[in-house]
Amino acid sequence: MFPAYRRGMPRSPSSPAFWRSPLRGPWFTSVLGVVLLGGITVLFVTGLLSYAAYNPDLSPVNDMTPDKGLLGFYLFSWPTDPSWLYRLTQGVHVTLGIVLIPVLLAKLWSVVPKLFTLPPARSLAHALERISLLLLVGGALFEFTTGVLNVQLDYVFPGSFYPLHFYGAWVFFAAFVAHAVLRVPMAVRTLRRMKDERHPGDERHRDEEGGELVAPDPAPPTVSRRGALGFVGGGSLLLFATTAGHSFDGPLRETALLAPHGGAEPGSGPAGFQINKTAASRGISASETSGEAWRLVVEGPRRTVRLSRAELLRLPLHSSALPIACVEGWSTSDQWWRGVRLRDLAALVGYEEGAAPDVLVESLQRHGAFRRAALRDNQVRDPRSLLALFVNGEDLTPDHGYPARIIVPAAPGVLNTKWVARMTFGDL
Repeated sequence: MFPAYRRGMPRSPSSPAFWRSPLRGPWFTSVLGVVLLGGITVLFVTGLLSYAAYNPDLSPVNDMTPDKGLLGFYLFSWPTDPSWLYRLTQGVHVTLGIVLIPVLLAKLWSVVPKLFTLPPARSLAHALERISLLLLVGGALFEFTTGVLNVQLDYVFPGSFYPLHFYGAWVFFAAFVAHAVLRVPMAVRTLRRMKDERHPGDERHRDEEGGELVAPDPAPPTVSRRGALGFVGGGSLLLFATTAGHSFDGPLRETALLAPHGGAEPGSGPAGFQINKTAASRGISASETSGEAWRLVVEGPRRTVRLSRAELLRLPLHSSALPIACVEGWSTSDQWWRGVRLRDLAALVGYEEGAAPDVLVESLQRHGAFRRAALRDNQVRDPRSLLALFVNGEDLTPDHGYPARIIVPAAPGVLNTKWVARMTFGDL
């Protein structure tokens, strides 16, 4: 009934002979490891930049990880130049994360025999490597899974995405660095030794790495190692082609089949560009935003003013061409915004020109995160930062934040608060 087992084939995954794929070996694993070494480093750095862009040290309302402690040592005031900075860093972060999935899965498959080797630890160095490997595998699966679910706007993990992904990233990257320190020298030696061989993927020799990965009784090959790498690379290229379009407008966005906001543009005309949240989904009613009912409260330490939309329209209006970029990786090209400069609103409540402070912005929205968001003084003072009343020559639509919304260069989309009701200037 089980002829293979009758021939003495081991049943236990802890036996090297259990794993018979002829593809596994130090060359295959080393190539994948070198790709991941560069790719995951870029992912980690762009992820840290995304976190800094939220200005978590500015105000508790911006801080999704209030117990971060020393993990926030690198935080800095997020700049407003260039205006496309967050569009670039977060677009790279999300697109690269998706593109690396086939490489990660292939790498995990290539080393899976090591997860079952016995004894669990042959030496202190081996024990450290096994621990780093377990943390690395668990952290990688967790980070990539939560990231993909958040990109798809289908986040199902208990608790907020922000702290889970943030702390998970530090655990994963610590394990990644430890594993890299232990394994990169061997991977480099392996690739150098094999690059001049006649058949680089043919590991006929057995070394300390090959002893665990090279099958002692391999099954007949159906594809070469180079062919397997080509298959992995083709999968990454396919994911790139079906993801990268989320950072562009027009026909390219229709190629973003695996990213949110792919497909056709949301309508046409001046307001035909992407949004994350609609007025209805945030509990915004037409009666609240009508010209008769809505008032903007602007507060400073010495003065508070209440302004209707008509009164805002009588203030000096300015224009800015700025994109919108979101944490899910999607972005738009520059849209043409027109409204009142934030620094001019600060002047209305007593601040001298050029001395505008931080500001806390509050929305009419009733549901969802970032009903309140804080902006730094450098963001308020930038002449392109507006309380926008128009976009692309027309009034804002309800879903784009009518009657007024924030637009700030290089800021994450959630800090560009829609349906603004109150602005409080001062130290936060």
